[in-house]
Amino acid sequence: MLCYDFFMVSFSQPDYSSKTPALRHLHEVQEEIYRQLYLLLPDQITFYDSLVSRVPGSPDLRLEVLERHAYTTFFRLTYEFTEGDERNYAPDAHIRFYHDAHIAEATSFNLDQGCARTAHPAYPMMQLMQQAWRRNRALDRWLDYLLRQGHSVATMREAKKPISDKQSEAVLVEIS
Repeated sequence: MLCYDFFMVSFSQPDYSSKTPALRHLHEVQEEIYRQLYLLLPDQITFYDSLVSRVPGSPDLRLEVLERHAYTTFFRLTYEFTEGDERNYAPDAHIRFYHDAHIAEATSFNLDQGCARTAHPAYPMMQLMQQAWRRNRALDRWLDYLLRQGHSVATMREAKKPISDKQSEAVLVEIS
């Protein structure tokens, strides 16, 4: 059983606006993302592939596990907007959660980028750092907002149905 008192999380956002996207600052943001996700992810994430959190005044928050490995979990976190039979998902964050390193990172906020290569030795390093910085800062702010809305370990439940839209099915096929 995990001890939730171990992680002290402040809901006041650190001021990263004056910081340049340096590797150590990116690492600090990724540590904060891990702490925030720790307040959202129930122990049941190891048993269920699809979870939903419902709080008054907020769209359903959906979490879907895409990959599980010994030390990492790759998942999708998104709001689900329902209008009749149609479902839309936004923002659509793909997150790699490193259990052993106690960090988490946003790999994308777009389904089309979910499995796309984001790094290569030939890519300019500063541009890669800036892209990673923007993705992770956006996730950091959104997670803070979710926690302020009341989403938490206590509100996450097993979803009756997984997220099923044409785009996510294509991404899952690519992963397999």
